[in-house]
Amino acid sequence: MATYYIGVDLGGTNIKIGCFDADINLIEKTSVPTGAEMGPEVVADRIVASARELLTESGVSLDDVAGVGIGTPGPANYADGIVIKSTNMPKFKNTPLRDLIGKNGLGRPAILENDANVACWGEFAVGAGRNVTDMIFFTLGTGIGGGVVSNGDLVRGAGGNAAELGHVIIYPGGRKCNCGQRGCVEAYGSANSTAARAVDAIRAGGESTLKAVLDKKGDLTSKDVYEHSDAGDELAREITEGTAEALALMCVNMLHTTEPAKIVFTGGMIAAGDSLLSRIKHHFKQLVWTLKEEPLEICYATLGEDTGIIGAAALAEHAGKQGKLT
Repeated sequence: MATYYIGVDLGGTNIKIGCFDADINLIEKTSVPTGAEMGPEVVADRIVASARELLTESGVSLDDVAGVGIGTPGPANYADGIVIKSTNMPKFKNTPLRDLIGKNGLGRPAILENDANVACWGEFAVGAGRNVTDMIFFTLGTGIGGGVVSNGDLVRGAGGNAAELGHVIIYPGGRKCNCGQRGCVEAYGSANSTAARAVDAIRAGGESTLKAVLDKKGDLTSKDVYEHSDAGDELAREITEGTAEALALMCVNMLHTTEPAKIVFTGGMIAAGDSLLSRIKHHFKQLVWTLKEEPLEICYATLGEDTGIIGAAALAEHAGKQGKLT
């Protein structure tokens, strides 16, 4: 009997679903609107129906599915498979999502995990971190998400919500973060904060070619900032250097916390390419201790847009080996 896995990446706007073989090779995938405004039961039914249809298209029997992995925004009680609350899906309150999709929906065992952890596991299992046992993972987007793999397993913490890496404080008393703290790395190193710091600098009187863009659009994006930095604008360059330094500080802190072999960055902001990565590496070398040479590799993720479904399926496979599929 062949073995297959289903990976589900639940977002506020769309749901991605993939069917994978035992080696986590993608067989077929689909995407459907989430419809979160209709409530969790409708969303769960939509996932179940779409997964069944996907299996039929793939020529895979539901009986051959060993497990279902589900990635979802937090916070959640991941051990019990319950979504406590979701900013993007306000009707999800103490929703037993794992069981709605797994044993009560598809009739197959399932695991529920934080979406950042799922993406982290995908890169660890079959992506940039596949040859190491210890890895740190950062997603650079609206905010900063993260994941930590130590000795071949995810670090989840006492309540299952560890690795909120975006909210590690690097500049005490610094910029206000959306979480309510001050000085979080998210307030300096995310795509949104990169753009916000540029806007603040211009409105404070800083001279920049970005001012024309700000006047025209009323706002800036991190893409705008990196484009103008690459073109030689001094203010934009200072902002991007600040972003790189903040992320390098986190790399140093994580090096001394878990001693990873790799730190992997993903998310929309990595479109900046070497303009971002080379500067993170530069600042890391300037900040890290001199007691010994560190073989840590800092790199970009490799899996692209399918990271969520790949990670979910890979995590289901891993949980199955550990006897943790429910």
